[in-house]
Amino acid sequence: MLPALRDGDRLLVRYGAQVRPGSLVVARFPDGTLAVKRALDRRRTASGRSGWWLVSDNPDEGVDSRHRGPVAEEAVLGVVRLRVWPSPRVGRALRAR
Repeated sequence: MLPALRDGDRLLVRYGAQVRPGSLVVARFPDGTLAVKRALDRRRTASGRSGWWLVSDNPDEGVDSRHRGPVAEEAVLGVVRLRVWPSPRVGRALRAR
């Protein structure tokens, strides 16, 4: 899968928006790292709480739930709605390909 975003892209994020499978989201991993990842599906965290399995569009780069496990639902902060710069892409262009 080709990454939907590149380094330096500016994003419009709706914080508190409903996450759906396939959405790009902004999440905070337990170590404090803030990252943009794709929400694949709902899973239970090690503590039994509801969470999301987050993956990188480019599996050869970066760290995601394959390395750290599901991310708690409250740690998924917002949904990416639009790439503002260098050129806007909305909706389907940011969805899984």
